[in-house]
Amino acid sequence: MNKNSLLSMRDLAESDIFSILNDALLFETEYKDWQLPVNQAMVANLFFEASTRTHYSFESAEYQLGCKVADIDTSVSSITKGETLYDTIKTLEVIGYDAVVIRHPEDAYYARLEGVEIPVINAGDGKGEHPTQCLLDLLTLYKEFGTLKSLKVVICGDIAHSRVAASNKHALEMLGSSVAFCGPSEWEREGFPFVDFDEAIKSADAVMMLRIQRERGAKTTGTDAEYLNAYGMNKDRYKMLQDHAILMHPAPVNRGVEIDGDLIEAEKSRIFPQMANGVLVRKAVIKRAFGIKPFKE
Repeated sequence: MNKNSLLSMRDLAESDIFSILNDALLFETEYKDWQLPVNQAMVANLFFEASTRTHYSFESAEYQLGCKVADIDTSVSSITKGETLYDTIKTLEVIGYDAVVIRHPEDAYYARLEGVEIPVINAGDGKGEHPTQCLLDLLTLYKEFGTLKSLKVVICGDIAHSRVAASNKHALEMLGSSVAFCGPSEWEREGFPFVDFDEAIKSADAVMMLRIQRERGAKTTGTDAEYLNAYGMNKDRYKMLQDHAILMHPAPVNRGVEIDGDLIEAEKSRIFPQMANGVLVRKAVIKRAFGIKPFKE
């Protein structure tokens, strides 16, 4: 597979992560209107799962970089006739597409794409990983604290089904920060031991709430209000956060379930800034996919 593909955070060394983050920061400032030397490159987006932020921030990034974008409706592609994912992507390659962005419900779907020569960017695989979401989370933390070392991050919610939790755990620990996990015991995941939520948030620098992934079989007992009281970010818990702490969420947000709706745009919330950071990161990732060196090495 193309060496500039981004499939997992495990593909990236610490230097690679900071190259992407620094490019993203420069896209926000002095390279805001900069277009890649591959202006007019053809990029295909294939989303086999519903998505707003990831899908359309990739599209926004692609258009801002001057790419020609094809949003492929997988429901009317030959996949519905039994064509393999490999054959679909290989077809896009040979008819002229220069890169492909894929979200797929299967964990590590990209293992089936050996032999594809154009870069593949993973926009989320099942409950496996979500590298560009992790990178935008890292960018949010980096902009806030000026470092990714020695931070205390708490992630709470549906850990069992969360590719966001998986990517963030690997990256943050590799970079020298600690990650604690909380939620209902039935959503505990091997290697992700749970701690008490109320205790953990008192010393956290950042608290990330996760959506209940009902589409993957996650279920709760009791009402939404009961879940919010037991495991959500309600107003009482918000008051427990340190003065400098921030509140994050990869979204979409279920208001009144994992977070009180009034807190989504509260002073400590960075939920909408995270989304804006997603476009910056995805511009940097697309730049990297085409083999272009970092702006400043």
